Parts: sequence; C-alpha cells; structure tokens
Amino acid sequence: MRLALALGRRNLGRTWPNPSVGAVVVARGRIVGQAATAPGGRPHAEPLALAMAGEAARGATLYVTLEPCSHHGRTPPCTDATLASGVRRVVTAMEDPDPRVAGRGHARLEAAGLAVETGLLREEALRDHRGHVTRVTRGRPSVHLKLARTRDGFAAPSTGERLKITGPVADGAVHLWRAHADAIMVGIGTVRADDPSLTVRLPGMTERSPVRIVLDSTLRLTPSTHLVRGARDIPTLVVTGRHTPTHARRMLSAFGVELLPVATDADGRIELGAALAALAERGLTRICSEGGPALADALAAHDLVDACTLMTGPADLGGAGGLPAVGPHLARRLSDGTLRVTEESVLGPDTALTYERA
Repeated sequence: MRLALALGRRNLGRTWPNPSVGAVVVARGRIVGQAATAPGGRPHAEPLALAMAGEAARGATLYVTLEPCSHHGRTPPCTDATLASGVRRVVTAMEDPDPRVAGRGHARLEAAGLAVETGLLREEALRDHRGHVTRVTRGRPSVHLKLARTRDGFAAPSTGERLKITGPVADGAVHLWRAHADAIMVGIGTVRADDPSLTVRLPGMTERSPVRIVLDSTLRLTPSTHLVRGARDIPTLVVTGRHTPTHARRMLSAFGVELLPVATDADGRIELGAALAALAERGLTRICSEGGPALADALAAHDLVDACTLMTGPADLGGAGGLPAVGPHLARRLSDGTLRVTEESVLGPDTALTYERA
C-alpha cells in the first residue's frame, strides 16, 4: 500500500477532476502490476495495473489507495476491470466519499465473492486524496496556504517593499508543491506588487506548471504582466465580479485569459466561497494559495483553509516592523485546533511548519 500511495503522489496535480490513485497487484509475494491514474484523469490506476499484470492477476491481491469506482462515466467502472481480471482479494486505503461510489464499489466486489479489506494507511490516503474528498463533500477544492515570514514574524516591511525571506532550498520545495497542485491562486494585489510568473521552475518539470488563478474583482490585471503574456502557454484564469468593464474583458480574453465571473460582497471583493465553488465546478480539486497575508487571512476567516505551510527565514526584519505574515483569523485557526501541526522541515537555513485541518 505504501508503494500504491507513492505511485499516486507522482501524478498529483495532473489528474483533475479525478483523484490521483495508485494501484499495485501482488501475486504469490511478487509485484506483477503497478500504476497510477494517468494524466488527464483516465485511464484509472486499477485497469492500468491489472493490464500490466495480465494473467498473473488471477488469484492475486489488488492494493489500491481509493475504493474502485462502480459507476459508468467516460470509462467503464473499475469494478468491472477488477472482476474480469480474476483477482481474489482487494485491499483499499479508504472508501470513496463520492456519492456515486460511497461503498458501492466495495459491496459489488464482495457480492462477487472477492475478499475486501479497507482502511489500510487510511490517514496517509486521506492526506493524498484531500482535494478529491473536499470537492465531493464540501463542494470546493482543498486550499493549501503557503506563507513566508521573517524570524520575527513579518511578511514585508511597512514600506511595502518586496522582501526576499527564504533561500533556494525552500524555493525548490515551493516549486515542488506547485507541481503537485491543480492550480496556484493569488490576489490582484500580489500580481501588481510582484508580477509573478507562478510557474514550476524545477529542472525537467516545467511542463508541470499548474493553472494560474488571479482574484481580481474589477479587472485591474494588465497585459504587461507575466501572467497575461504567458496565458496562451499556461492556462490562466481570472476570477472577477459580474459587472466589469467590457473593454477589460475583451482585452484579457484576446490574450488567452479565461474569465470566471462570481458574486462579490458589499465591499466589492470576491466572495471566496462562491469563487471556490465555481472553481470546483471547473474540476479543480487542489489549490495552492500564494497570495500573501491578506488573502490567507480572508480564507481563514471563512474557514476555507485545509492546510497551511509557514516558512520561516533565518533573519529578523527588525526596525519598526512591518506586515505580519499571519493575520488574526489565521492565527485563531492555528491556535484553536482547527489546523494542527503535522510536519516540521528544515530547508537549508529555513524551517517550515505545516498545519492541516484536524
């Protein structure tokens, strides 16, 4: 099962709207087939692993990180391939909460006489399938915040100048997180201040750059930014208000930017819950938010944060201080047990604490 989980992790960020599942076929103590859900979400892991095993699958055990689907979609149910293969035992890490499955896959296999066990390494599987679970149970993608702070807790000087906080090892970790996300999300303030590219710049992984999302209620995004100039190469989506200037919509669309109008609040800001629901309807399951303290705190205020990684550099900001990296709503979520520490890492001179929803 650990191998199946590792296989599934390889394609995180590449299989949406489907989960990235791993599957391993074992016959007489020997691995005879293994696979992960293919990029694009199909074929699924189970039929790929079983096809690799071929006749060796008869009488074997199938280990899979998520309950095999039992419904007809664009491809036949994975339970069909499992039954046709001749395996006699199926071990899964967790039941699929998707209402179209939700135990029906296990029940169908048991009804056909297969031995079925579930719950092996369930916590690890829940972490890997967080995006899928959140989308089908909460109607939105999972959200992972990434925030950098100085040793004394600031994200930027009070002057608003850009501040480089972390080093190359931590930067590499961030790019790996991007590669495993369906999308990276920022606010228009971050775009105007930093003009980011939001791409994966690890050697050999540039094609793993995810969808780029900008929250921009009034369409202040301009053609001079890296995001707009690269929109034809990397999908770029602007979540905006429903009443925006026609010329701005036409200009961004001409550059290949996709617009997603959603509701705004009384202050004209994007309604974050509505935005995430609309993104889930597009099939996105895993979003990495790199939009800075204001967006992070707004997401926390609406209880929309599922994980948060705080990366701390080795130096203090000093002086008169600056913009705190953790706002009051996020601080409360980190202290009241809504988000709990699950991992602590040393990344060169920097450290990283990851919190996850309890």
